[in-house]
Amino acid sequence: MIGKLKGLVDSYGEDFVILDVNGVGYVVHCSARTLQRLPPPGEATDLAIETHVREDMIRLYGFKSDAEREWFRLLQTVQGVGTRVALGVLSVLEPGALASAIATGDKGAVARAPGVGPRLAARLVAELKDKAPAFAPIDPALVALTGAVEDRTAPQPVADAISALVNLGYPQVQASAAIAAAMKSAGEGAEAKTLIRLGLKELAR
Repeated sequence: MIGKLKGLVDSYGEDFVILDVNGVGYVVHCSARTLQRLPPPGEATDLAIETHVREDMIRLYGFKSDAEREWFRLLQTVQGVGTRVALGVLSVLEPGALASAIATGDKGAVARAPGVGPRLAARLVAELKDKAPAFAPIDPALVALTGAVEDRTAPQPVADAISALVNLGYPQVQASAAIAAAMKSAGEGAEAKTLIRLGLKELAR
């Protein structure tokens, strides 16, 4: 099994790079985001590699970080997600942003990936939500608040404050993050108007 390759960029294809390692050209499939970060032909680079072996072929997938490779593996644990869809998600969202989107239930961000519709985005968020915080420095309070809002178990002043910010045009995730920060300074028993005022201050930073 190949875990890493280091060599010279030989050439690029639509979704792959050919990496020349001591005269051997390896075809390595990558996300669009990874391909954009690689140097021009003739220059050196290295890639973390995920090797897929089937009866009829061996295919290599390359990543600029171990975190990206780990997400590639994790995404494929969800039914309906294969290598193509996983690379599509990673083409749209870098690992930290993907972790944040899933942890906070931002299905819209996940659904921007090619091949991911609203139903699959919802499944990805539901099945990976508990694992996402381990991949990014996400405030546990924000994750808990987002879950409470979705389950409609959040205190009424909190739900009202988030709803008010959403009505002002802020995305749900951004509004939830602002109110989570406001709750830290105002306390959980704060009124909606206090949370809205503090939340707007957070958003203005």
